[in-house]
Amino acid sequence: MRLAVISDIHGNLPALEAVLSDLAAQAAPDAVWVLGDLVAFCPWPSETLARLREIPHADFLRGNTDRYLTTGRRPPTPARSPEEWAAMPDILAFREANFSWTVARLSYDDYRFLADLPERLEMREVPNYGCLLAVHATPTDDETNIYPETPDEEVRRHLENVAARLLLYGHTHRPLERYVGGTLLVNPGSVGLPLDGDPRPSYALLDFNGGDCAVTIRRVPYDREAVIAELERVAHPARAWTEHIIREARPPQN
Repeated sequence: MRLAVISDIHGNLPALEAVLSDLAAQAAPDAVWVLGDLVAFCPWPSETLARLREIPHADFLRGNTDRYLTTGRRPPTPARSPEEWAAMPDILAFREANFSWTVARLSYDDYRFLADLPERLEMREVPNYGCLLAVHATPTDDETNIYPETPDEEVRRHLENVAARLLLYGHTHRPLERYVGGTLLVNPGSVGLPLDGDPRPSYALLDFNGGDCAVTIRRVPYDREAVIAELERVAHPARAWTEHIIREARPPQN
């Protein structure tokens, strides 16, 4: 069995098209899992969602930004100093402008699709392998980061009630293949906004054979300047932040 896994597209339609073109050139997957954060931050939210929904044999789960868009909730923004508190009005205005811009470009059908997404995907029995579980961030929440450098003991706290042999997740925008105890963790990285220093979109192919799982992380070039030009053309409220990530594949320094 072959499973393709993509995550964190964030409305970056050219990056998604590059990934899907590369995927079409590989041996066809039996299933495609999409691990959330589908439309926020880049300039094609509705178009990206329409393209995702055309993928054959695809299943989707909800990411934290999908939840923000459909519920009106927003990420926590703690102030850790008087200076951060003084900057809070600008932080909140920026955050709200970005999500409002995206919501204004989604149809009601887009909203219903995002709102109805599950929090996890599961394949209970891959022949000769076992159970697969997919979440956006961790099995207990959609915002905690499990980075490549996160200590094993910290990761284990998120795996306490996980019976799956393989845990798939996104959220960090950093590819990962790592064992913690007897559980294989795989993060395909981000299609739309990589944050590992390599600006090329990434996705994962998992091949199950004879009780083993072979993981391939693929990187795909695409026209980043086209995305930056469109961010400017539409005057996207998060364009400076997003442009930095598209160019540098690193978070902006506050």
